[in-house]
Amino acid sequence: MAKDTYFYALGRRKSATARVRLQGGKGNITVNGQPAEEYFAGSKYLLAKLQQPFAAVDNTGKFDVSAVVSGGGHEGQVEAIRLGIAKALTVMDENLKSTLKKADLLSRDSREK
Repeated sequence: MAKDTYFYALGRRKSATARVRLQGGKGNITVNGQPAEEYFAGSKYLLAKLQQPFAAVDNTGKFDVSAVVSGGGHEGQVEAIRLGIAKALTVMDENLKSTLKKADLLSRDSREK
């Protein structure tokens, strides 16, 4: 993958919206300009949810993720980012769609309070 090539997707959950850019790298996840560990205050549960799309397709550590997220709480934001990552992976490689769909990572949970 070329250095400047990236894949973009939009993820939503409850009132949270995430714009996600996926590009080749070392596995760094940045949320609103901060490392994910710092933004989500080191919550191992939330950080594990961010890794689910990569674990489903066995691509852990091969991509850098840059997300700009707004609205909602941390749980909704993580799920919006997770959906955005899964959609960006399908934009990158259409063959991953069935794997991500079986892992239930491509469906939007539209429930709102």
